[in-house]
Amino acid sequence: MADLDLDTATAGRPGPGRGAAEEDLRPIPRIAIQAFCETQSIAAVMEAAAQDRRMSRAHMKTHLGGLPAATEFYQSAPTPNLIFVESKAPPGETLETLERLAAVCDAGTKVVVIGHVNDVVLYRELLRRGVSEYMVAPFTLFDVVRTIGDLYFDPQSEPLGRMVAFVSAKGGAGSSTIAHNVAFSMARRFGTDVVIADLDLAFGTAGLDFNQDPPQGIADALQSPDRLDDVFLDRILAKCADHLSLLAAPATLDRTYDLGESALDNVLDVVRQNVPTVVVDIPHVWTSWAKRLLTSADEIVLVAEPDLANLRNAKNIVDQLKALRPNDSPPRFVINQAGMPKRPEIKPDDFKKALEIEPLAVIPFDAQLFGSAANNGQMVAEINAKSPAAEIFDTIAKTVTGRTEVLRTKKPGSLAPILSRLGVARKKSA
Repeated sequence: MADLDLDTATAGRPGPGRGAAEEDLRPIPRIAIQAFCETQSIAAVMEAAAQDRRMSRAHMKTHLGGLPAATEFYQSAPTPNLIFVESKAPPGETLETLERLAAVCDAGTKVVVIGHVNDVVLYRELLRRGVSEYMVAPFTLFDVVRTIGDLYFDPQSEPLGRMVAFVSAKGGAGSSTIAHNVAFSMARRFGTDVVIADLDLAFGTAGLDFNQDPPQGIADALQSPDRLDDVFLDRILAKCADHLSLLAAPATLDRTYDLGESALDNVLDVVRQNVPTVVVDIPHVWTSWAKRLLTSADEIVLVAEPDLANLRNAKNIVDQLKALRPNDSPPRFVINQAGMPKRPEIKPDDFKKALEIEPLAVIPFDAQLFGSAANNGQMVAEINAKSPAAEIFDTIAKTVTGRTEVLRTKKPGSLAPILSRLGVARKKSA
């Protein structure tokens, strides 16, 4: 930021959705933040940043009045971890008011000044006086989140792993099966470490699907959150294949699992600090912790069968997630078990119209293939690597990890053209 080029700072900012502006953003820790703004435009950006999913653990409040209001406010109130102050005053006046603010700031409080002057001399003087950062307006909410992250994370530390959440629109729709097969594809195709977190603590099937019966798993992590580190994590992970490990559910009924909203935060944070990708298998429940995970995930894959109940539930989930994640694209959407003999089905085109989302994939019904894989404790690719389902899992894996674009079809109402186009696209990319 040494030359503070205003045009560069504001150019190329994408709107809501997946884009370069938010790819490197990290979840903000539990800190208190207050912003004192002079202009409504900056106040709106700060309030939008406070609603971003990466800010879910932080507490942020926006005030009007700018730097003078902050100075007056903290004469009788303790200062938070971080303060944003906007100033449109001349540089000299801004520096004088900052001196008065510094006199009432508690030790350890960080200050970010928001200015409207692209002045490198002012920037250097602010840093010399202990200001943590100087932001030149205009900027986006992603710049705010990135600035906070830069202040509270070691720049030399590794980025957090990507969290991909799978959830069913209706019980039995098959999101667990798809999650496990996609995770297997990620590890096999890309050669990067992947961990599956089976969060259906009472009835989880990941252990069965991978023919594993580990003595420890995610319940041990939840019972001993203070002990959880990379050594303890390595002890409770079960290796399923090269680069693929499982944080297994106990799948027993000797106790109930009434988790608090943030019960899984520390567990998943430790996992994400150690592996590039975490596949979170969320059961079909609507609890505070499930809602929190879906809100904070980097990618969401919603799985539905082609019937009316799945369509209704999928619509409700998508609408909720759009409201909870206003700065992100809608979840990915997969239709599972399509083409079941003698079953009336809702066409993919009707799902697309209702959800306003293009299906990422349509997985054909194949009782023999999926039944054999489940009963043998194997993945579909281990049974038949050239099957349409195995190839679709590869496509989903590429998409949710950012390796390829979403596959789009002109006529989603017909299942055969979708599957044929999937095959053509894969041959071209091979």
